[in-house]
Formats: sequence, structure tokens, C-alpha cells
Amino acid sequence: MNTKPLILVSNDDGITAPGIKALVERMQLLGEVVVVAPDSPQSGMGHAITINHPLRLVKSDYFGDDVLAYQCSGTPADCVKLALDKVLPRRPDLLVSGINHGSNSSINVIYSGTMSAAMEGAIDGLQAIGFSLLDYSMEADFSTAAEVVTRVATEVLDKGLPTDCLLNVNIPNVPLSELKGIKICRQAKAKWVEEFDQRDDPYNRKYFWLTGKFVNMDKGEDTDEWALQNGYASVVPVQFDLTAHHAIGILNNWKLNA
Repeated sequence: MNTKPLILVSNDDGITAPGIKALVERMQLLGEVVVVAPDSPQSGMGHAITINHPLRLVKSDYFGDDVLAYQCSGTPADCVKLALDKVLPRRPDLLVSGINHGSNSSINVIYSGTMSAAMEGAIDGLQAIGFSLLDYSMEADFSTAAEVVTRVATEVLDKGLPTDCLLNVNIPNVPLSELKGIKICRQAKAKWVEEFDQRDDPYNRKYFWLTGKFVNMDKGEDTDEWALQNGYASVVPVQFDLTAHHAIGILNNWKLNA
């Protein structure tokens, strides 16, 4: 009987991204690994699912003979749904997504395909973690991130997570010797101030390109943004229940049924 933990790995940067390879290598130290990841980059896809087109799964040898891997034509959430229904030999002990090339801190969690893959697993009751490194380069150094990944994943496998909760882990782009530690944080109140750059194509038809800057309005020292700016990896517990519970009492005083 196989007693090694079964670990499902996915991402949003695509199955050939360096980040997912670094994640798979670390997960192989902890258990049996199965990969189902998009066949092309899906950054910013959020929790989109495919309902109007067929999905395709194709075996991949990108991770070698020891890892069962598939590339999927769908979104990160599609990958997890298909893995659970069609690929995995049994229910996984852990789902990890990433390592994303770039930040998924603060409000970025809403748009993140990396976190949506993890959240899809959490919705199904799995222990789930999304990992991101603050380096968008395809030549990024994942050595520091790999150490954080191992520490966090080991703790989750050992202790489990609270019900209906997953983890959003972001790692600063620093050498391991300069990493100050790992902090449990809350999500910073921040947002993108966006503009659409209007341009003309060769046929003089207008098109728009999204630009903007990230603005942190939160001065707290218990946030993910503060941790990352000060050399810590941030761990934010995330939930998929979007109910604003604090507002229910206020709304109950409305005269909706008068």
C-alpha cells in the first residue's frame, strides 16, 4: 500500500514555466506528484472555467518518467476539476499551485489564476496552497522560494488547515541568506490604478492596452505588502466565502419587506 502523500500540482504560467518545475522538484521530496497544468500561460484568468468549448488533456514528459503529468487546454480551475475527476488515482492529500512568476499579494489574489487553481481545490475540501515569487522573469532564481515552499507544505501536510481555508504564500525576490522569515499576515488594502492606453493598428482601427500602477493604501505592519517589502515571505489564510458578514446586521434594518 502506498503511504506517501499524493500531491496535485498546477499553475497559471503554463506547464513549461520554470516556476512549476521548481515546485514539482520540491513536492517530490514530500510525496507522489501528479501535474495537471495549462498548456499555455493563463495569468490573470482568475476563476474562469470553460463551458462553451471542449477541453483536451495531453500527457507531458516535461518532468521526467517519475511524474504523471498532463497539459490541459483550459484554465487553471479547469485543470483542477479535470484532475480530480479524470486523472488522479485517489483523492490528493495536498494541492499546490505555482510557483507563480510575480506577486499575488493583496488584491492580486482576486485576479490570480494561480490562486484560483488552489481555491478550486479548497472548494472541494482539499488542503491547498498557492505560491508566488516576486520576480516576473522566466530566468528567476527559485532557490529561496523552494525553501519556503518546503517549509509551508510540510506544515500543512503535518497539521492540516482550518475548514474552508487555503493559503496565499508570496516570497520576496531575495537570496535565502537575506530572507528574514515567514510571517502570517492579512491581505493589505491596495488596488491597481488602471489606465487603458489607446493605440491604432496598421489599419487605423483603435485598440486598448491595459496599463497602471499598484497603490498600497494600507499602513499596517501586519499585512502581506509590509512583510514582502521588509524581507519576509507572507502567508495569508484565504477563504472562498465572500459574504460580508459584518454587513448582515445593517442590511437587516432595511425596510425591504415594508
